[in-house]
Amino acid sequence: MKIQQTRTSITVDDASLCLHRFKRPDGHGPAVLMLHGMMSNGRVFYSRSGKGLAPWLAERGYDVFVADLRGKGGSMPLIDRNARHGQSEMIGVDLPALHAAVRHQAQASQVHWVSHSWGGVVMNSCLLRHPALIAQVASVVHFAAKRSVRVRNLQRRIEIDLMWNRVLKRVTRWMGYLPARQLRIGSDNETRKTRRQIQAWVEADRWVDDDDGFDYGRAAQQVKLPPTLYLAAIDDPCRGHPEDVKRFRAESGPHFSRVHVLSKRGGAMHDYDHVSIVTHPDAGSDQFKLAEAWMQGRHDAVSETG
Repeated sequence: MKIQQTRTSITVDDASLCLHRFKRPDGHGPAVLMLHGMMSNGRVFYSRSGKGLAPWLAERGYDVFVADLRGKGGSMPLIDRNARHGQSEMIGVDLPALHAAVRHQAQASQVHWVSHSWGGVVMNSCLLRHPALIAQVASVVHFAAKRSVRVRNLQRRIEIDLMWNRVLKRVTRWMGYLPARQLRIGSDNETRKTRRQIQAWVEADRWVDDDDGFDYGRAAQQVKLPPTLYLAAIDDPCRGHPEDVKRFRAESGPHFSRVHVLSKRGGAMHDYDHVSIVTHPDAGSDQFKLAEAWMQGRHDAVSETG
């Protein structure tokens, strides 16, 4: 059955946030909200040819909503040197608005949340800052989500220490924003504030908002997040290393969760990396099934590995 794809816009402050909806004509299943990572947009979850996690779940009856964060993808205005927002606005304003829009459009009391990469940090942070939302989130699935990078290897020295902390910092200061799309290092650009805030969290032990001092680490000890599956890729040396994924799970406080590392040795079809964990053609026979099992509450179908 052909999947219907539509898009709507949500007005937040002076921005228009784009939501892409995927569903079967007869689909009235559980609602799912997907959030991409940095230097990216919602296209990481779907392709023009109808592949990806969003259409895969829609074919199974889910009502899937893929968000483009502020200034990304179909959201307007696009990021340029005049953009002043950062991840504080994503966490405190944009994601709650997107979640409310999904609940309204799907007429759902609860929504499943799914993320890739830094989108997982935004999601957990949002729930810790807005604990009233926790009861409205049925489950959470993170693909390669980490908040800090503690691993030490050659890839980290190149991607984080050299490129992100030095080269791209200077480019951002010169341009007024991070032109990731023009530099062909990402599918979308980032604001100067977002790049700075991400660098601070990647390097810091404490998980604290530099806008208002909100302490997410302390909040994590006072509330319990929804059941959360942390999927990691064995061939992800820096941007979502399994050890950093485990640290993110631990600092998110005591909550029902599992970390599952995808590797051929562990039974997966491939040794996935940071991108292929959500884009590989075989993901539907591997990790997508694990994600669906988790959303269905079949937690025993997902083992703790790594």
